[in-house]
Amino acid sequence: MATITYRPTTPSLRGLVSIDRTTLWKGKPHGPLTRGTSSSGGRNNNGRITSYHRGGGHKRRYRLIDFKRQIVDQDAVVERIEYDPNRSAFIALIRYADEQRAYILAPHDLKVGAKVRAGNEDVPIAPGCCMPLSKIPLGTAIHNIEMKPGKGGQLVRSAGNSAQVTGRDAGYVMVRLPSGEVRLILGRCMATIGSLSNPDRKNIKIGKAGRKRWLGRRPVVRGVAMNPVDHPHGGGEGKTSGGRHPVTPWGKPTKGKRTRRNKASSKFILRRRKGS
Repeated sequence: MATITYRPTTPSLRGLVSIDRTTLWKGKPHGPLTRGTSSSGGRNNNGRITSYHRGGGHKRRYRLIDFKRQIVDQDAVVERIEYDPNRSAFIALIRYADEQRAYILAPHDLKVGAKVRAGNEDVPIAPGCCMPLSKIPLGTAIHNIEMKPGKGGQLVRSAGNSAQVTGRDAGYVMVRLPSGEVRLILGRCMATIGSLSNPDRKNIKIGKAGRKRWLGRRPVVRGVAMNPVDHPHGGGEGKTSGGRHPVTPWGKPTKGKRTRRNKASSKFILRRRKGS
């Protein structure tokens, strides 16, 4: 996918950079694989805001994605590539020989009409094919990686991302994640071949505040622009930059503060992510 820039006929078009989606499906999603959703506006069951700057936005239908790839040893044909408002990567509608359909995360360069397959044996090393990590050759780019067998893909699911198989050791596979972390994952866990679609998403420029509102994002106010009663960074004579380490509205350290606890899974991390 390429990016599109616009002639500045209006102020909001001057800085706008969007994604060219002309090759994507232009109709509605496959109805049986969608569900209705309701927006919380960032509020919990007591009606209190727990996630700030959320609310509004366009109504969405949720697409049911097959993260588990449970239909094995059957070829499926890619019917179309679609936009999904609920995630950054594109999705692909695939059709099996028995006319059963499913949505999967679309890898980069996956074409309409291509065949994909999931299973333990006779699975080609091609974008969109899914197999256990122990069967994937070293150096292969992968995504939608399981952390527990049968649970479904949890790692590497956003636009343009991919991980890499770097080694094997005693039933485990060493995987280098996009963050730079190297982790041991059980060889029986499934992963999908290829890097994910929509790699140019990182180059998008929204162009105006209204487009953020369409996406369900409300305005963000800096803490240093508030009064002392509203935020620890607030107050002061004239313009001040806070004068202390950055904290949340409740005084908890943020912006770089490590929050990972001593988890049982720490023993599977061979190398920490970059900058940690």
